[in-house]
Order: sequence, then C-alpha cells, then structure tokens
Amino acid sequence: MGGASVGATALLLLPFAVLSLIAFGHPARPAPRVPLAGADLLGGVLIAMWNYMGWDNASTVAGEVERPGRAYPRAMAIALVLVAATYMVPIAAAARAGLDPSAWTTGSWADAGRLLGGRWLAVAVIAGGAVSAFAMFNALVLSYSRVPFALAEDGLLPRVFARRSRSGAPTVSIVVCAIAWALCLALGFERLIELDILLYGGSLALEFVALFVLRLREPGLARPFRVPGGLAGAALVGLFPLLLLGVALARNATERIGPVPSLALAGAIVAAGPALYLSAARRR
Repeated sequence: MGGASVGATALLLLPFAVLSLIAFGHPARPAPRVPLAGADLLGGVLIAMWNYMGWDNASTVAGEVERPGRAYPRAMAIALVLVAATYMVPIAAAARAGLDPSAWTTGSWADAGRLLGGRWLAVAVIAGGAVSAFAMFNALVLSYSRVPFALAEDGLLPRVFARRSRSGAPTVSIVVCAIAWALCLALGFERLIELDILLYGGSLALEFVALFVLRLREPGLARPFRVPGGLAGAALVGLFPLLLLGVALARNATERIGPVPSLALAGAIVAAGPALYLSAARRR
C-alpha cells in the first residue's frame, strides 16, 4: 500500500505540475476581481476540516511500521509541506493565467487544463483525479479495516472479524466495511461530509481525552512517540480541534438526512458503540 500510494501521488501531481509550468511560462493576466456575495464561510471551513481529517489513521497500522516513533513525525512533516505546496502552487498558477475565480465549480481544474494546455491536459487532470480517489480509498481501507480487526482480537466484536488472508489482510473486516461504504453512497456528498465530521470528530475527541487521561494516570508509560509539554501540552494539542468540532456541531444542528436530523442520526450511531461494548463485555 505504501509503494502504491507513493506512485499514485506522483501520477496525480504530474498534470498539475505541467499546468503550473505552462501558466508560469506565459505573461501574467490579472484575474477579474469579483466581490463575494452570500459566501458560506463556515461551510467552507467544514469542507476544509473534512479534507484535512484522517492524519491519526496512520496510528491503526503502527504495529506494521518500522520505528514508528521516528517514521511518523518525519512522514507527517513532509506530507504537511507537500499538501500545502500542491494546493498553493496550482492555485497561484491559475490566478496568474487570469482564470475567473467566481466561475470555479466542480470540474474547474479540468477546464483550467483545457484552457492552458488543450484537451490532452484536461484528460490528464481528470485521470489524476481518478488516481487520487483510488489512492485515498486504498489507504483508508488499510487503516479502517484494522479497527474491527483489532476489536475482534480484543473480544469486542465477533471473532470472525479477526480472520486474515494468507497475506495477512483482515478479509472479513474489509468485506463488511466495503458493504457499509456502498450503502452510504446514496446519502450524497454534503450529507456524508456532515456525518463524517460528526462521527469522526467524536472519535477524535475521545483520542484527545485519552491522551490527557493517560498523561495524568500513566506518566511513565513507555511510548514510541510522545507529545511534548506534559499535561499542558496534552491539553493544548486538543483544544483547537475540539473547538472546531463544536463549531461543526452548531453548524449542522438544523441539517437533516431525510426525515431524521443529522445530529440525531449521528448520536444514534455513536450510542450503539457503548451498547455493543457492554454486550461484548457481558459475553466475556
């Protein structure tokens, strides 16, 4: 999966590198200045949160990584710089080429490729998007399928989830996750973002709480990688993410998925967790 991700990253970035070189190789054309009207700034923040969530997913495969205490901080630092650059450089190139920002919608990168390099570059940008979706899904299957697998090994889910293939992949967990993901396709992009932020945000809040509690109760626990700063550092590292999650809750308070409020549906899914935990504990 690691090798495939590196190769996919190179493939998906290549069209944007070409687009940027073409744009910077021509004289600058000022883009029209269009005042924003009715902009949903908070909605944009939520989409940005959704785009940047998932950094902690790498922790679910820490047992399969050599020297995670050294590899993870380095990988995240490199990834952060790469993510920022791959957003800023193409956007700066599009602005230099004079593309109208008020006309940008889904698919506008393909339009930018067509205007700057012709049909071949537009097709390359679309292909890069497909490669990006495949690579992200591939990485998410790796990280998410390990969660039911680990729960099954701890006796919190049926043992069938702990079954592995000859290569070590948790096959039952992957198939069940795939069925659940397929059932979610009918919800639509915006509703999936709302649920993802609420559910993932809840699990992230538990991680920050666990960090603080373990720092308080188990200060001498062996850790491959330690957040610096003692108790204060453990509290501060989770403060701003938790504030953003609170904003997301307030923003989605009135949203609905069919006849059901989004918060109510997310709350029901979250409440199922303790119920399953107590049931599994009773069986053990």
